[in-house]
Amino acid sequence: MKKTIILGNFITMDEKKPFAKAALVKDGIFAYIGDADNAKKIAGDDAKILDYGENFIYPGFLEAHCHGYLAGVRAVGQADLKDIVPTDYEKYREVIKEFIAKNPHSEVYMAAGWTETDEYITKTYLDEICAEKPLLMQTGGGHSILLNTKAMEFFGVDKAYAKKYGTDMVHVDKNGEPDGYVCELPVMEILPKLPNTFEDAKNFLLAWQDIAIKNGYTAVADAGVELNSPLTLKAYYELEKEGKLKLRTYGYLLLPKNPESPKAEIATVAEKRAKYSNEYFKIIGVKIFLDGVIEAHTGWQLEDYADQPGYHGSEIFNDHDKLVELITSADVEGLSVHAHSIGNGATHFMLNCIEDAEKITGDMDQRNIMAHLQFVTDEDIKRMGKTGTVPAVAPLWSPKEENVYEKEAAYVGKELADKAYPIKSFYDAGANVVFHSDYPVSPMMDIKLSIYTAEKRMYPKELFNTEPRYITEKITREQSLKAMTINVARQWRQENRLGSIEFGKIANMTVFDCDFLHDDIEKVGKANIIATIIDGEEVYKA
Repeated sequence: MKKTIILGNFITMDEKKPFAKAALVKDGIFAYIGDADNAKKIAGDDAKILDYGENFIYPGFLEAHCHGYLAGVRAVGQADLKDIVPTDYEKYREVIKEFIAKNPHSEVYMAAGWTETDEYITKTYLDEICAEKPLLMQTGGGHSILLNTKAMEFFGVDKAYAKKYGTDMVHVDKNGEPDGYVCELPVMEILPKLPNTFEDAKNFLLAWQDIAIKNGYTAVADAGVELNSPLTLKAYYELEKEGKLKLRTYGYLLLPKNPESPKAEIATVAEKRAKYSNEYFKIIGVKIFLDGVIEAHTGWQLEDYADQPGYHGSEIFNDHDKLVELITSADVEGLSVHAHSIGNGATHFMLNCIEDAEKITGDMDQRNIMAHLQFVTDEDIKRMGKTGTVPAVAPLWSPKEENVYEKEAAYVGKELADKAYPIKSFYDAGANVVFHSDYPVSPMMDIKLSIYTAEKRMYPKELFNTEPRYITEKITREQSLKAMTINVARQWRQENRLGSIEFGKIANMTVFDCDFLHDDIEKVGKANIIATIIDGEEVYKA
């Protein structure tokens, strides 16, 4: 039997015993939480000791919504543009050319992290960088891609393709020819066709695992496992069989919009769950897209866009009866529905469907998730609590960021833009609030800054020039910690195994040099991770 004594300042997130000085771990499970003397007495002389001194030990942090394969691709398989000033297209060109030079044998080239501005560019820009092979440039948010001429030929983006998806999603020039810019559904169709191998997929997932663990996360939810590659599901499975997975991953499998038979789709997911789920990778639900994003004018709003009267965004999954069937069929299989919902129209539609499904199933605890929630009406915030729907929110998105806020205000109006990303109101409505980063679609995955922005609704001034937004939606430190630990465990129906430092639970922990509950908030914003512990083993040390 492996026995490890862990020493430090424990913040357990267990309401019965919120603080401790020591924990005893036996074979990866908490066997005692309390003081150091008792832990040593129970363990005996042969126990290993991990002493973190005056540092602070938390339950292993949990990520409610991210994209593992895409994170790995962007880490090791693409040109990285995310840290470039948005308007610096010359720098984009330089970085992409350097990447191409280092990877001369690649069949297709990809760059990611582009930030769209008012300067509209087309395939010509990428043709000037590389005309011989397919080249794609994806926005940091992931909802839009620019293709060069060779990439358009490779993926079949032509007049017929534009007609199939419409010019909102496949932009065309004055002659009706696609100009290289595509967004939303075409993006989801193109990315899985990139010519990556099965070994590539495994390497991408291992690169992602390293990123998550180094950032203090011990378990994550992959929101749309096969979103970016059909190889991902099997890659997770094979890596677990090989003993290489440490990061527990709870997967939601991607479903198409308005599927012909939601019941049949759920039956297929249940079959995949039986085949591929184990300890470190489990399928627990399905992922759907209700709408797109505000910056692409594809977020589904109740109101018209301020700059496009008569237009309220893209209704991607908008068949009420099919969504009700999907929710009720998922409930029968013990699965949850995890929905991308940016606009208040999308959220309103989803809650109508959940209410109607709950009348059929009588299950008020299906733990369906709605992620992002940029704009939500007061009425629908209350309905989130009443229906038991889990709001997955991103405090890192809440500040007024230069350029981003101005664009939002121009598109939806200043009054609405000022009330983006509520959090406190969800807690007040009795909802099980969870935090997400949406990494790498959003470029930061940061525990300390999530706590900081949830309280301040802005970034530390030395980091970014932002202003607070919707300050009445700030929450307490304890609420933030819950939203990254025990509340996420509830989302996954894993609250008896994860989310707190408690007898009988899996011994996952994250160590920081900061007391997130009591230290000055400016110190919180500068906290450093010390170690990540999974199954009682130190898997990362700073």
